[in-house]
Amino acid sequence: MAKDLTVKALDSLKPGAARREIPDGHTRGLFFVLQPSGAGSWALRYRFAGRPKKLTIGPYPAIDLAAARRLASEAVQVIARGDDPSQAKQAAKIAAREEAAREYESVEHVVETFIERYSTKNSKPKYLNETRRLLRKEISGPWKGRRLSSITRADVHALLDKIVDRGSPITANRTLAGFRKLCNWAIERGIIDASPCDKLRAPSAENSRDRVLSDAEIKTAWEAFEAIGWPFGPIAQLLLLTGVRRDEVADARWSEIDLDKKIWTIAKERSKNGLAHEIPLSDAAVKILKALPRISAGEKEGKKSDFVFTTTGKTSVSGFSRAKEQFDAVILDAIRAEAVERGEDADEAKAPARWTLHDLRRTAASGMAGLGIAPHVVEAVLNHKSGTIKGVAAVYNRYSYADEKKAALEAWARNLDAIVSGKLASNVVDLASERG
Repeated sequence: MAKDLTVKALDSLKPGAARREIPDGHTRGLFFVLQPSGAGSWALRYRFAGRPKKLTIGPYPAIDLAAARRLASEAVQVIARGDDPSQAKQAAKIAAREEAAREYESVEHVVETFIERYSTKNSKPKYLNETRRLLRKEISGPWKGRRLSSITRADVHALLDKIVDRGSPITANRTLAGFRKLCNWAIERGIIDASPCDKLRAPSAENSRDRVLSDAEIKTAWEAFEAIGWPFGPIAQLLLLTGVRRDEVADARWSEIDLDKKIWTIAKERSKNGLAHEIPLSDAAVKILKALPRISAGEKEGKKSDFVFTTTGKTSVSGFSRAKEQFDAVILDAIRAEAVERGEDADEAKAPARWTLHDLRRTAASGMAGLGIAPHVVEAVLNHKSGTIKGVAAVYNRYSYADEKKAALEAWARNLDAIVSGKLASNVVDLASERG
């Protein structure tokens, strides 16, 4: 009869020329396996369905004597219930491999790996942030948890259609371009065998955009912004006053803004082109910012969120498509009201030609140019990396144009005020006096 194994006995065992199995008298079927190399492990021998079977429990001393007996006893109970523990173990291994494969091939994992290993190294800063944003929002979000290999051409069509239907046809085109590049990279890496983007065409035709709001449209839009109010009304007003990109305004932090010095500094990590951007704030912009509510961070009583525009205190605002619909509705109501005042049929009144929030940035740039502000100063206000100053001149020109930007934005703010109030504004700007 086999003796009960002890820790002392196990530690005193010496390997021989052949593999040895030492039974444990304490637990029926449990064996200590000693290899000629000196490596030890545990195994359980049993019969299932009339056939001899073996279950490898694990290595020693990672699994000590007490743990081996406990695991062997649990396996014996599984056998008593009519199940085969070795099959269960094999099934668990297969399931673990499947789970690991699902995680490795999941859309969100592939997106993050693509960004880290390809986009970060091969994309210009100008495009890197936008690539990250598009892939995470438009690809990882809707398809989270799915394997990339499970995405079909029909899935891609459906995704792009939803983006187009929400009023973002150009975003749909950019999403397809980014996802196509990701899929081609995934094929090279052996993650998928074929691309679901193969032979897909961009869902929307792209024409050169040159939409600039007229003075009358600016006045009506500004009044709509005021009518809508927090948070999207002030966001739109700041877009028009500063010429900053939509997401750079929407994700603004109070820690970036010095209201006393009237300076807003966007770090390069948040800037679309990867360059830090210092924005002089006009008096009108400061007035809007000072009037904004400070939202609680929700963590400690009295602690305020760093996000300028937030409803939760933890993330910046979203929902621009809905906000734009609200702006359009208010603008159309105003146009119809004016038609009634003129004695015309309100139903015959037409909404202005389609415009986007990005057109406010273009309108600001065009408005400053119309005031006689030099193109390179306008480009500095917009934080454009390339433009009128190119090549070697761009390399050596490190002048920030801080004074010129301040003068330009103050002049533009006064012009906006004149447009909104209906007062006449001078079309001539004395930049020298602005700096003085």
